[in-house]
Amino acid sequence: MRIGELAERAGTSTRTLRYYESRGLLPARRTGNGYRTYDEDDLLLLRQIKVLQDFGFELEETRPFVECLRAGHPAGDSCPASLAVYRRKLAELDAVIGRLADVRETVARQLAEAEEAAGGAAAPRCELT
Repeated sequence: MRIGELAERAGTSTRTLRYYESRGLLPARRTGNGYRTYDEDDLLLLRQIKVLQDFGFELEETRPFVECLRAGHPAGDSCPASLAVYRRKLAELDAVIGRLADVRETVARQLAEAEEAAGGAAAPRCELT
């Protein structure tokens, strides 16, 4: 298939595909007349990249998954390098969740203190409402 068809089937733009090609994530095969050509395996690579990016992975973090698929594995996450990226991403997410839990606790404490300080007094009128 040509670049426009691949972009449409993958739900992306031809510009994005050219960028992936420049980064070495998408193979650059050309016909005799210079047109880029792609196959179903390339579509699978793009779908893998899209799913990972939807999960918050940076483009470069998708490389081990792409290389795993290119090596002939049925899934991009069945190689040791892909599993290592999953582990790093999970650790990052755990750290973010921990920080958010700390922030939530601080906000809840501030709210409780503010409500206690108000002591049941009538709330001041907000000028904006």
